Amino acid sequence: MKEIYQNAKEKMKGFCRVCPVCNGKACAGEVPGMGGLGTGSSFTANLDALSCYQFNMRVVHGVTEPDTTVDFLGKSLSMPVLAAPIGGVSFNMGGEVSEEEYIDAVVGGCRAMGTIGCTGDGVPEFIHASGYAAIEKNDGEGIPFIKPWEDEEFFDKLKKAENSGTNIFGMDIDAAGLVTLRKMGRPVTPKTVDQLKRIIESSSMKFILKGVMTVDEALLAVEAGADAIVVSNHGGRVLDSAPGAADVLASIADAVKGKITIIADGGVRSGGDVLKLLALGADIVMIGRPVSVAAVGGLQPGVEAYFEKIKGELIQTMVLTGTANVREVGREILLTR
Repeated sequence: MKEIYQNAKEKMKGFCRVCPVCNGKACAGEVPGMGGLGTGSSFTANLDALSCYQFNMRVVHGVTEPDTTVDFLGKSLSMPVLAAPIGGVSFNMGGEVSEEEYIDAVVGGCRAMGTIGCTGDGVPEFIHASGYAAIEKNDGEGIPFIKPWEDEEFFDKLKKAENSGTNIFGMDIDAAGLVTLRKMGRPVTPKTVDQLKRIIESSSMKFILKGVMTVDEALLAVEAGADAIVVSNHGGRVLDSAPGAADVLASIADAVKGKITIIADGGVRSGGDVLKLLALGADIVMIGRPVSVAAVGGLQPGVEAYFEKIKGELIQTMVLTGTANVREVGREILLTR
């Protein structure tokens, strides 16, 4: 991983410093780039929220080989971790790796490790086109996310998603405030429950709504018929002064656990962070920026090495907290500071 990070640092110069701890402090306000919007407080809030929890170490038990496997929307995964949808290599990551090379590495690397890579959307067209091509190349094993465009563009991209062979798609509804897209004549907008119902009913694919940060909107996602939600502040890139995902996850899980699959995204930097979010109520965890760095620095082998690292850390933390499997993680393993 050290070699991968060094290579990424060279390729992403001017866009990402590949800091020892990716916490958003050195890159605050650097959008485009890998930073957070404005003061960067929403980016750092994700890590700060996770850091408020410590583990209760337990070693008097019989857990020696924890089970990390999980079922996710009809798919069997080797670990409860997905690669978050991130695109725009040319203007966010330096462009030393092409969009096609990047997303092939993410989707292919995730598949090789027994999990799933998500693909992003945006302007220009090659961002989503590269994603769909990578999913098709990997026999439909990928999840495309589509921004909340107005009808014609949204449904055109939904058809392309279906043609890629996947049976799951998502909408990053938290991108609804991106004024840059509106200035390009490509507006993204919030959606009502009825609009979401129409989208969900128009396709046989399972649907993930990304960008849910309150209990009331989690309940609205259930009402609309979504199969899963992602508790996420979009990596701190759309709204300054937002809370971290871990700050709101437990209350959302208390309201909708068992009614909808809960994915959590934001500030995950280790297998221990994965276990923290599972303990707070997530069923699955997404990782964004660190996967991107691994992809730029090492392409598919880099992504595979990164997920191997995360899985190893997850297993170690499970052993040291007496957690037998990722499907039943109790909050008692956490100490709140």
